[in-house]
Amino acid sequence: MNKTKRKIFETSMQLFARKGYDATSIEEITATVGVAKGTLYYHFSSKEEIFNFLVEEGMKLLKNSIDIKTSKLDNTIEKLRAVILIQIKIISKYEDFMTIVLSQIWGHEQRNIMCKDKVIEYVKTIQQIIEEGIKKGEIPNGDAEILASGIFGLTCSSLIYKLKTNKEIDTAKLYKQFDNYLLRHLLKK
Repeated sequence: MNKTKRKIFETSMQLFARKGYDATSIEEITATVGVAKGTLYYHFSSKEEIFNFLVEEGMKLLKNSIDIKTSKLDNTIEKLRAVILIQIKIISKYEDFMTIVLSQIWGHEQRNIMCKDKVIEYVKTIQQIIEEGIKKGEIPNGDAEILASGIFGLTCSSLIYKLKTNKEIDTAKLYKQFDNYLLRHLLKK
């Protein structure tokens, strides 16, 4: 991605997260970036295309990070620990991205449906790890879909914690808490 496209991408992400998709205009994006509309349209055909690109790239980063890390691990609990740590890191580093996706999963517009589908697709990645662990006898039999959704939801609650405390996310502290309370207690045989 060239410098101008990256700047449009990053600025749009910040504006969408801060103001919302509907309240962010192409004019505001171009003014903030400092480019003409023609330059923006050279890289993206519309605001919707910027949004779609943002969601696609962000979810791809999250899923690829999980796939790479978990493929090197054999034990299900270790894979779930890796998932939790990566999610906390992504939420911390890409807070604007996660704010956008989570705020857009409700509703019936095309972008809402896309965000919802991407989140469901990602949660299925976690679900597959859990199902594998159940088959291997590494975790107790249970509803893998509920547990996968819970893991995603709990780690996403890091954003609420940040809002409540008005502090930066301490990745190590949050990871330790999730590890202690989720994996050590909920997944005991």
